[in-house]
Amino acid sequence: MNKNNGAKLLVDCLVKHGVKYIFGIPGAKIDAVFDALCDTEIQLIVCRHEQNAAFMAAAYGRLTGTPGVVLVTSGPGVSNLATGLLTATTEGDPVIAIGGNVARAMKLKESHQSTDNIKLMEAVTKARAEAVIADTIPEIVENAFRIATMPRSGAVFISLPQDVLHETTTIAAQKPLPPLHLGSASEVDIKETAALLNTAKQPVLLLGAEASRPENTKAIRELLTKHKIATVMTYQAAGVISHELIDCYIGRVGLFKNQPGDKLLDLADLIVTIGYNPVEYDPEIWNAEKNKKIIHIDYTPASIRNNYRPLREVIGDISSTLTHLTPLLTSHNKPLDANVKKLQTDLLEKIASGKKLGGKLMHPLRFIHDLRSMITDDTTIVSDIGTHYMWLSHYFFSYEPRHLLFSNGQQTLGVALPWAMAAKLVRPNSKVISISGDGGFLFSATELETAVREKISFVHCVFCDGKYDMVYQQELLKYHRGSGVDFGYVDIVKFAESFGAAGFRVNHADEFAPLLEKALKIQGPVLIEIPIDYSENKELFLIAHENAMN
Repeated sequence: MNKNNGAKLLVDCLVKHGVKYIFGIPGAKIDAVFDALCDTEIQLIVCRHEQNAAFMAAAYGRLTGTPGVVLVTSGPGVSNLATGLLTATTEGDPVIAIGGNVARAMKLKESHQSTDNIKLMEAVTKARAEAVIADTIPEIVENAFRIATMPRSGAVFISLPQDVLHETTTIAAQKPLPPLHLGSASEVDIKETAALLNTAKQPVLLLGAEASRPENTKAIRELLTKHKIATVMTYQAAGVISHELIDCYIGRVGLFKNQPGDKLLDLADLIVTIGYNPVEYDPEIWNAEKNKKIIHIDYTPASIRNNYRPLREVIGDISSTLTHLTPLLTSHNKPLDANVKKLQTDLLEKIASGKKLGGKLMHPLRFIHDLRSMITDDTTIVSDIGTHYMWLSHYFFSYEPRHLLFSNGQQTLGVALPWAMAAKLVRPNSKVISISGDGGFLFSATELETAVREKISFVHCVFCDGKYDMVYQQELLKYHRGSGVDFGYVDIVKFAESFGAAGFRVNHADEFAPLLEKALKIQGPVLIEIPIDYSENKELFLIAHENAMN
């Protein structure tokens, strides 16, 4: 029998599972795995912070549907993963996180970088396991990949004591089992759903994050091609509606009840949620009166709340369920009524108004207008958290799923730059443009060195106003003053150049489009500093601001 050690066995398992990239930071407790990676074709992306490595793994998982892998050392290496893994698990992004630990003999002692990895990861992952002997590594890895990708996807953590990595074993890595495939929902549930839709006067589809899986997007588009049903979506479902189906689309909803899509939900006598998780938009906001008839179409049963009690739960493979449902629908193949069309017109007019906005400070709607006019549908747009995220989520149209990325479940600052880097690795032949505020930018800006070193080409726009503005706007509404929201200026151009990247500054709104065109032709990362006009931000928060959670 061939003898191996735990570290090489782990790496063999990752190779068998088709891992192409690992994002991580080395350390003494995990260096045996880093050494074993040298003998594989897996590309190691050495990061500058474990949290950012987890962000990159999560974006890779979201865009590919296969888990991104992050590899870190013990102690603070593992604890620094927490925010990234919490974000991934909340938002349904598959991740395999691997962390080192002290040797088994030291586990119950106070020792250098010793911690209870499993307990630490309990609140931020779908599942977690520690390998107590090397022989169990293939089992742990196989189950981790299965759990991470099963709906709803999320992060799984594997803890590896240092001595287990050096322990000899005769166990070999195995070819992964075929992926699991669910069947459609029951015939009874599908027929009842069709009956309810056929008799509804104003049904509305509310699309959630799981609607953006490619097979689900395809089924939704086929349904809407045959049956014109008014549709809204959460931020993470962006792109499910294609150009050809835009007449069904009344915008995105989330956070605050102040969009045309919210008015449509108020008009609805039946709301059909597809792949929706309440974390995307609290039903306490959009169904405050608890009077909406709801059908829940998903892989898993609903999480029942006073404001989310579906008439029927249609559980099974979403795409298969919709394929069986579509031919049973009869009543919704006519144009949307005048009230619904008016809501859409209001939305489109608001977006179009950005074309006329100029000045030394750039209005978000002008940015959105110019950006949309310069890109193709295969461009990936990545948004950090901040007031700019609300402007983009409301008014930037995207026509392909998972090409407009938000952190919606946790609203985690700092995701944009590392997500953009991962997006470019996944989509090397497409343009990637990311946006952050000057607050969120510095949460992860050190990864600019990683992007330069790895020659990752993308453009990152930084909206500058010297504030944590999303917090500031809500404080003004609650307390009529701001507190703890101001910080100093950073010269984004000099910052970029100090890392070996290109940097530009927009001095007038009219400069942005030509600067972006120039930036997109540059090899490597580019930063664009944009002094931003946030004078109309208050309108984003005016309605239902008492429900603010940020």
